[in-house]
Amino acid sequence: MEFSCAEAPVGAWIGEVVRPGSSGPLALALAGEAVAAGFPSPAEEYREKTLDLNEHLVEHPEATFFVRVSGDSMIGAGIHDNDLLVVDRSRQPRSGNVVIALVDGEFTVKRLCRTATGLRLVPENPDYPPLEVTDETDFQVWGVVRHVVHKV
Repeated sequence: MEFSCAEAPVGAWIGEVVRPGSSGPLALALAGEAVAAGFPSPAEEYREKTLDLNEHLVEHPEATFFVRVSGDSMIGAGIHDNDLLVVDRSRQPRSGNVVIALVDGEFTVKRLCRTATGLRLVPENPDYPPLEVTDETDFQVWGVVRHVVHKV
């Protein structure tokens, strides 16, 4: 399903903020190039390599931080309670991006939408209303969410 800022339903809040570790690469085992989601691939194609998750999840280390989500307002975007978000502060926020925003002194994660009347922070759970950003709103985007890490 494709997302549209104009049609979005509309609270997940930020539970914890953590910076990425700087102790060097974290090389983990990577089996093969890909895992078949349809029919199993032959076992003889198994090859073990190493994978550094920092290379895949952190594009700008000095501008990247992790946050833990508390709440269910973004479940439609695949962001669940207790998920870990990889957030890049160096990215320019654009309409349609999922962002970490500071709104009237509280952090939240929502989809940023530009409308004809201004900005709106839109949850992706129909149980929550959108948040209109007005001239009276103390508002700042802290970063753009680049990845979601959660348990299956």
